[in-house]
Amino acid sequence: MKNVGETRETPRRTPQEELAVGLRSDRSTRNRVARSILDHGPSTVAELAGRLGLTQAAVRRHLDALAADAVVEAREQRVYGARTRGRPAKVFALTDCGRDAFDQSYDKLAADALRWIADREGGPEAVAAFARARIAAQASAYRKAIEAATPDKRAEALAKALSIDGYAATARSAPVGEQLCQHHCPVAHVAEQFPQLCEAETEIFAELLGTHVQRLATIAHGDGICTTFIPKISTDTSASTAGRNPA
Repeated sequence: MKNVGETRETPRRTPQEELAVGLRSDRSTRNRVARSILDHGPSTVAELAGRLGLTQAAVRRHLDALAADAVVEAREQRVYGARTRGRPAKVFALTDCGRDAFDQSYDKLAADALRWIADREGGPEAVAAFARARIAAQASAYRKAIEAATPDKRAEALAKALSIDGYAATARSAPVGEQLCQHHCPVAHVAEQFPQLCEAETEIFAELLGTHVQRLATIAHGDGICTTFIPKISTDTSASTAGRNPA
């Protein structure tokens, strides 16, 4: 039994543990900085320091990191009325990317809208029609990318075009074909309730690539990535005419 006044020695952290703790602390403080801008609007360094109880040097360091991640951007402060002498104060505002990092109700809004379409306009088939129209509107850019690529690079071209739209897609070789992998899905939460979105996407991939494709996995169904198998398309015309009698 320990004597009164005896304290337990705190275990010393390894350098790796110290670094991990420091990184978590930095992330937490950066979140507070971004949240303060969200709650109060574009803010100066001095305003943020006062609200958060930080030094201005610390606030600037966190703002630099947030700006590097495209979460905030610097702007000149708007001045209403007569402008005073000197340069306008610099304020920091959230970017669209920064706003998207906070909780939004877009998924719920989209799901509610699709549910309304299903209830009022014809059930699952109405949702499927919407899903096909939506992906068709996106597909013009995908089509241009695929048509500009050689046959053996079409899956890769589609992956790059999808990545521009936020799907973080890649293409890789697979037995007797290729796999198109989408590592992110901007509509995954809505697609959980309305699989017609995934089905329409698969249909347009087949149309764009000119071959039947098979969806192997989807983020909406709990898989880590959306995976689509694309069978190898033979470009050997002699194989398609073999065994035929000449006309």
